Amino acid sequence: MSDTTPQSSSSSSPPASPETHVIDYRAAEQLLAARDPRGAVKLLDSVIAAHPENTAARLLRARAFFAAAQLRPAELEFELVLEREPDNAFAHFALARTHERSGRPDQARKHFRLAAALDPQPEYLEAARFEQ
Repeated sequence: MSDTTPQSSSSSSPPASPETHVIDYRAAEQLLAARDPRGAVKLLDSVIAAHPENTAARLLRARAFFAAAQLRPAELEFELVLEREPDNAFAHFALARTHERSGRPDQARKHFRLAAALDPQPEYLEAARFEQ
């Protein structure tokens, strides 16, 4: 008689708890830091499916998309974050970097300048090139 132990599958697993989502979010941060952006995206997909309003998770997923060179999904996520938080300087800066990598310097400049106006960090000011 063969062993017919069922394999675990996402359809038979219990629904994730809020604690599980926090753990997945933190694990996604670690994966992104360890240069595994695709792994981070996979973990964040379930977090965002359960909590679509979670801007922090969306911002982290946008960063992961950017790191994985998935520029269009990154752009869409950064834009969604900015719809909710128009004063988020980092999101403007990251969207500008996304536009820059996509070959759209005029759109990039606009968001670099917004980032620098919202938070005059040296990196944002340098990217905005106000002196030109």
